[in-house]
Amino acid sequence: MQKEKTELARKIYLYLAGLFITSLVVSNLIFQKFFYWKPFNISVFGNQLFELSVGILPYPITFLITDLISEIYGKKKANQVVVTGIFASFFSIGILLIANAVPALNSSPVDDDTFQKVFAFSPLAVLASMISYLSAQFLDIRLFHFWKKLTKGRMLWFRNNFSTFSSQFIDTFSVISLLCLFGILEWDLFWGLLLSGFLFKILVAALDTPLLYFFVFLFRKKFDLKIEDELKI
Repeated sequence: MQKEKTELARKIYLYLAGLFITSLVVSNLIFQKFFYWKPFNISVFGNQLFELSVGILPYPITFLITDLISEIYGKKKANQVVVTGIFASFFSIGILLIANAVPALNSSPVDDDTFQKVFAFSPLAVLASMISYLSAQFLDIRLFHFWKKLTKGRMLWFRNNFSTFSSQFIDTFSVISLLCLFGILEWDLFWGLLLSGFLFKILVAALDTPLLYFFVFLFRKKFDLKIEDELKI
């Protein structure tokens, strides 16, 4: 029975890692499309608040998954999935560069100009995102486990939200700064995008807390885990 549970725990970890990597890579590929999310009609520094890149939509999922892995599988496994996601993102840069270099046929539904318009900035975006993301995710995991140790496994809502708030600000600030430095975005968009992105991520982090509690409850019930126990796979 124990062997079956260990195998199930490994499978679930792989599924979570797959969701994490997919969300991370996709967010960097689709970032050039922007939309307006309007819970409030507020303008900040001349920019409409909550004008966001669609790349931000799958991004909070990655922090939910790393918090879940941190809580159930431990710090080491959470760090492993982050490193794997970064490797996958850099690998995607190579694929995009090769795909962009290969000339399109005249009969191709997508010509070179269209492909380049959509994906030309993606390698730079991935680079900027990874520089920011690496520091943000490792900070998130470190803070999560610092508070977990300090609270002896209690106050999950506190660990989830405050580790994510801190890391998301660093991530949002640094990635927008780098995109502006690389010339992908205009500097006059900086403050609006920074505030919009950070506030959006805070709202999502707060909203996903019940989901984290629900999944942690399922794990603990299925694998007979006590409050400070972690799965060893």
